[in-house]
Amino acid sequence: MRPIKKLKTISVLSIAGFDSSGGAGIQADTKTISALGCYATNVLTALPVQNTQGVRNIFEISPKAIEEQLDAIFDDIYPDAIKIGMVHNTTLVNIIADFLKDYTGKIVFDPVMVSTSGHRLIDEDTIAACIEKLFPLVDIITPNLDEVAVLVGNKVASIKQMEAAGKYLLNMGCQSVLVKGGHLDSDVLTSLLLQKNDLTISFHSPKITTSNTHGSGCTLSSAIATFLAQKYTLKEAVRKALNFVHEAIFHSKDLIIGQGNGPLNHLYSPQKLITYNL
Repeated sequence: MRPIKKLKTISVLSIAGFDSSGGAGIQADTKTISALGCYATNVLTALPVQNTQGVRNIFEISPKAIEEQLDAIFDDIYPDAIKIGMVHNTTLVNIIADFLKDYTGKIVFDPVMVSTSGHRLIDEDTIAACIEKLFPLVDIITPNLDEVAVLVGNKVASIKQMEAAGKYLLNMGCQSVLVKGGHLDSDVLTSLLLQKNDLTISFHSPKITTSNTHGSGCTLSSAIATFLAQKYTLKEAVRKALNFVHEAIFHSKDLIIGQGNGPLNHLYSPQKLITYNL
């Protein structure tokens, strides 16, 4: 009888909030990580009540529960990369930063600060804690222009201003930053990757006319983490993640899911689970 071959998977941990409609947060992360061939694990940080039309309420998850979730995952399914999403108070920032201080894998932080409807989701103290504790710890942050405006204190409405804001964020302690230009008034979407001691890299794609973009930021950040877990360089991980989001939006543009901003089609072309020999 031949011995059974043991196969290992690549795991990616999403530390993020919930989405009742399944299009953003941990649900979008899990779909993305799975669609790209890796195994998704979760730590739930908050319980927003929301649908495609907006956030109605946010219920707290106890800090103790978050600590125990982290312990449980790290004790059993050690992550090859991590995506951090919604961290909505200073206690959670401190718990996550302290827990991950010795983690040697790649970390992507999507600083969820402003809802699609324009409402601020976290207060100034939490923003300051994110800057102090999480920015130096992670490999890349992925703010959209509304979040960039909160962080730098100025509205950003052009590619030139995006680059200036990105350099400002690097000086705040980030290792690298992807300034997402999806909110620019343009037929071509431009995102800028800025890294310390490196040239700014521009990524371009045509804008798709659709309201089905709910969860695109969560999807992008978890896709970057997934490609980093697969050992792609940061530049290549960002390029592949942006392409995945573009295709997921394209394949959802005519779908009717909900009465507001619908989700992406994460499963337009799912990959088989990546495995390798022990």
